[in-house]
Amino acid sequence: MCADRDDRPGDPSDGEDAYEVDQEVQHALDRLTLLINAAEALASTLDEETGLRRLCDTLVPGLADWCAVDLLDQRGRLRRIVVEHRDADRLSPGLYEGLLPTSEGSAAAVVRALQGAGPMLLTDFPPPDRAADPLQARELELFDRMTADTAVIAPLRARRQVLGVITLARTTRGARFDEDVLPLVEDLAHRVALAVDNSRLHFEAQHTAERLQRSLLPDLPADGPVELAARYQSAVATAQVGGDWYDAFLLDEGATALIIGDVAGHDLRSAVTMSQMRNMLRGIACDRKEPPGKILARLDAATHILYPHQTLTCIYGLIEKPAPTGHWQLHYAVAGHPAPLLVTWDGETRFLEGGRSMMLGVDPDEHRTDDTEVLPPQSTVLLYTDGLVERRDEMLDRGLARLRQHAAALAREPLETFCDELLNGLAAAGTDDVALIAVRVAALAEGPATAFAR
Repeated sequence: MCADRDDRPGDPSDGEDAYEVDQEVQHALDRLTLLINAAEALASTLDEETGLRRLCDTLVPGLADWCAVDLLDQRGRLRRIVVEHRDADRLSPGLYEGLLPTSEGSAAAVVRALQGAGPMLLTDFPPPDRAADPLQARELELFDRMTADTAVIAPLRARRQVLGVITLARTTRGARFDEDVLPLVEDLAHRVALAVDNSRLHFEAQHTAERLQRSLLPDLPADGPVELAARYQSAVATAQVGGDWYDAFLLDEGATALIIGDVAGHDLRSAVTMSQMRNMLRGIACDRKEPPGKILARLDAATHILYPHQTLTCIYGLIEKPAPTGHWQLHYAVAGHPAPLLVTWDGETRFLEGGRSMMLGVDPDEHRTDDTEVLPPQSTVLLYTDGLVERRDEMLDRGLARLRQHAAALAREPLETFCDELLNGLAAAGTDDVALIAVRVAALAEGPATAFAR
């Protein structure tokens, strides 16, 4: 009687087939993992160069012994952005990176890729002295110095245009690239191209947004009785425009109007509303020779009529001198905004806590108070938006203390330097727009009297 097939000794080839299947499955999983890691590296930042360096850290040694990425700039010039080798000792920082020779008429493999060919498998690498042109010489020099047994060059295509090329190389004959790797590299190149394209679109949007925001900000009076400086910096981590603004202008009677404000929201509408609020406040201030509290009350009333659901914070102040031989004074009102900072010439600092009321756009019947501060000779008054001091991961008190510390150290610096260093020291890590305006009064009591005094 014949034994059941299940009882028969197994065919030796069955184990070999299972082993081959396991190898194929593992190979597919490895490639999938590589693509996932590459996608995560590219998605971790919107900065083009940073993303490509993280990508190369994933591909070397995960897929290749070394890799390079070359991109076309806005002028059509080819620039090597990053080169990464598994042996760090083979590379000096920036040695092979930078602007490459012209690609026009070149016989280099990267030019064929830029023209749409690829991905291409390269197995022959002539010595650099056999190059036909400067770009091919640079290409062959890279293959020679980094060593390459096989390489794959693929174009980076996005939105029907080629943005650059990626080069992957292996250095040992026992681990050569073959035709089977080309679909993987093509998929990888497509992901890289999309990431580069998104990064460039983000940068373009951010640049356009910042130019729009800056175009809405006024020029400061250059011939007034006090020294003025102002700065605006868009959010580092976003391309959105915001509602931060500053303003300063001279009134007929000799006072200098000083304004800082922040319209709620971070979009184009907020920026446009900011510009309209600024213009309304200018008109009210020039037409009504009234104390700052009443000026803000009039702006609040106008806001409720014209923008019934809009809120904003604002400081309106007047730098004035009631008597020609007296001290300068700051006559100011604060509507829900961070308090002004007074910095003396000796580096003493304190926040001016008077004249406070709630933000504009909440209650049209809110009573708006104001206050007056006598300014010591050569002192500086700083008005700023909350992006200068607020951080998501800390209490506001720490940001305010940091501002006082920085401002105290800059008390005797030129006013332009004072503003620049505050931005460099405090706004670099911020996630919000920052506007600031600073005024410094003279050492001697000179200048015209203002229209009124308290």
